[in-house]
Amino acid sequence: MKSKSPLPRQTEAAHEQVYRSLRGRIMYGELPPGAPLTLRGLGKEFGVSMTPAREAVRRLVAEGALTLSASGRVSTPELSNERIEELACLRALLEPELSSRALPRAHVALIERLQMINQSLSEAVVKHDAVGYLRSNLEFHRTLYLRAQAPAMLAMAETIWLQMGPSMCVLYSRLKRTEPPRHHKVILAALRAGDEPGLRLAVRSDVTQGLRMLAS
Repeated sequence: MKSKSPLPRQTEAAHEQVYRSLRGRIMYGELPPGAPLTLRGLGKEFGVSMTPAREAVRRLVAEGALTLSASGRVSTPELSNERIEELACLRALLEPELSSRALPRAHVALIERLQMINQSLSEAVVKHDAVGYLRSNLEFHRTLYLRAQAPAMLAMAETIWLQMGPSMCVLYSRLKRTEPPRHHKVILAALRAGDEPGLRLAVRSDVTQGLRMLAS
């Protein structure tokens, strides 16, 4: 029996490489809002053909990480105030629930890990590194939410992070913070105390505060 060609597998690997790399850059705000992208440019940047670049873009458009205009122009999202409000509402619903589900599994090692991530946030603040700040901030939340063992809910939260990444990085650049998010300390205290209502409130306040500032 004739063996299958390795080309589809190679194409799939190339597509996954472009997808993962571009997804991370969008989520962590390395690309500004409204940044245009072309298949030719992506192919050249990643050293791949048009096919894996097209498939990666298709997936990211489906996730809301990229927008596709009627003319075929692909770009990173530019959020309207109405869209920001919608995303804030979704985060306020999803993320307190994820934190609540994570609480019974919030062992000492997890809390120590979250403290270390918070320290990296402090370092990003000192360096005025908006991308590093956003990356560490999302790592803080993802590390906690992974303990919820609710993969479908976490996937929905990550889709929201993707859509708002470019805009949130611009916001952090403008804020000129001097310390990590104050709600993170409250989250850590609630985890130590096993305080579910306090944890839900702290997470809700933390995830919506930035979006409210972005819409103002």
